[in-house]
Amino acid sequence: MAEGIRAVEELLRSPLAVEGALVSPTLATSPRGAALRAALHAAGVVVTEVTDAEFGSAAETESPQGVLAVAEIPQRSLPALAKTSVSRIVILDGVQDPGNVGTILRTAAALGATATLALPGTVDLWNAKVVRSAMGALFQHPAFAASWAEIDAFRSGAGLVLWGTDAGGQPLGNAAPDHLALVVGNEGAGISDQARARCQSLVSLPISSTVESLNVAVATGIFLYQLRPSQ
Repeated sequence: MAEGIRAVEELLRSPLAVEGALVSPTLATSPRGAALRAALHAAGVVVTEVTDAEFGSAAETESPQGVLAVAEIPQRSLPALAKTSVSRIVILDGVQDPGNVGTILRTAAALGATATLALPGTVDLWNAKVVRSAMGALFQHPAFAASWAEIDAFRSGAGLVLWGTDAGGQPLGNAAPDHLALVVGNEGAGISDQARARCQSLVSLPISSTVESLNVAVATGIFLYQLRPSQ
C-alpha cells in the first residue's frame, strides 16, 4: 500500500501493477492532487471515492492527503538478480526500524547499489512505514527477502566479497572490491554471528570518540557513498 501524493505518483511511474486506489475530497484541494487523480483515471486504475472520514479510517498517516493505492508486490529473487551486472549489494541483518529500512532503501537506490537483501529478523520491506520512508525507491530498486543459504549460493556464483560493518572493524578506505556485499546490522546488537562468520573483513567509520555510534541508516549512507563503484 502506497499512501500520499508523492508515493502514489512514484508508484504510477514504476513498472508495478496498480490494482486500485482510494481517494477522498481532500485530494482535489491542491493542483498536484487533482493532477494525480486525473492520472489515476488515465492509467485505467480502479478508483474508489470515499468521504474524508472514511479515508481517515484506512489511512496510516496523521495528516492524510486523500489518496492511497494498492499494488501487486513484485516477484524479485536472487536467480533473477544473477542475470544482471552486480557491483554493490546491501544486506540488512536484523534491521528492525521501518524508518531506517526505508531510508536505507532510498539511499541504496540513489547511490547505485545493485540490490538490497533483507535477512530474517529484518522488518518486512513492504511494511507501510517502510514504503513511505523509501519515498518511491522500493518500487524501482530491487529489494527483497533472502536467507543466508540463498545468499551463500548467489555469492559463490557472482564472485561477491562480503564485508560487515562493525565499530571495531578496520577504518574504511576508498578502495573496495569490484563486487561487494555490505552487511549492516541491528540497531542495538550490530551484525549477527552468522554474518561475522561469513565476512572477509569488518569495516568501520572513523567518528569522534565523544559519540558512541551512528544511526544505521546514516552510517549505511556514508559507507555506500565511500564505496561507490566509481571510487
